[in-house]
Amino acid sequence: MKPLKYLILAVLLVVFLGVGIFVGYRLFSPQATKTQITAQVILTALRDRGFLVTQTYIFDEPVTIEKKSGSALKDFFFGQTITARGAMEANLGIDMSKVTADNIQIQDNKVVVTIPKAQIFNVRLIGPLDIKNTQGILKRLLQSDDGFNEAQAELARVAEESAKRQEFIDRATESAKSEVARLVGYVAQGKTIEVIAK
Repeated sequence: MKPLKYLILAVLLVVFLGVGIFVGYRLFSPQATKTQITAQVILTALRDRGFLVTQTYIFDEPVTIEKKSGSALKDFFFGQTITARGAMEANLGIDMSKVTADNIQIQDNKVVVTIPKAQIFNVRLIGPLDIKNTQGILKRLLQSDDGFNEAQAELARVAEESAKRQEFIDRATESAKSEVARLVGYVAQGKTIEVIAK
C-alpha cells in the first residue's frame, strides 16, 4: 500500500508541477508586439541613408584649355595651352532628405513611395592627372602656372556635363527605385512595395 501511495503522490506532484508551469507561462510569457508601420517609420528608415548613390560612372575624356589673345606676338610671350587627361568619377543617386511623409502612402497591403529623380552627387578625380602645359616665354618666367587646378576643374565640368545625359539619369533613377523598394521591404515586411519617381 505504501508504494501505491508514493506513486499517486508522485503523479499528483508531476500534474501540479505541469499545471503550474503552464499557468505561469500563460500569465508571464512575453507578449508578441505588433509593429505598426507608419509613414514616419518608413521615412526614418529612408532618411538614415542620406544621399543614396545608385550609379557610378567613370569618364576619361581629354580636355584642352587655350588661353589666347588673338595676337600671335602676344600669344608667343603670354599664351598658354593646357592639355589634360584623367579619370573622373561621377556619382548619381537620390537625396533622401527630399522625401517627406507626404511622399509615402500606406494602404492595406501596399506601400507607395514617391522619390525624386536621380541627380549628380559629386564628381571627383580618381587616379593621376596627366597635364601637358605649353606656355609663352614670359608667362613661364613671370607667372609659372602648372595648370593643375584649371585642368581638374575643366575635367570635372566635362564629366558632370556627360553624366547629366538623360540615359544616365534614367538608369540611376531605375536603380534608385529598386534600392528604395528593397529598403522599404525591410521595414514593411509582407507588404507590396511600389516606388514612383517624380
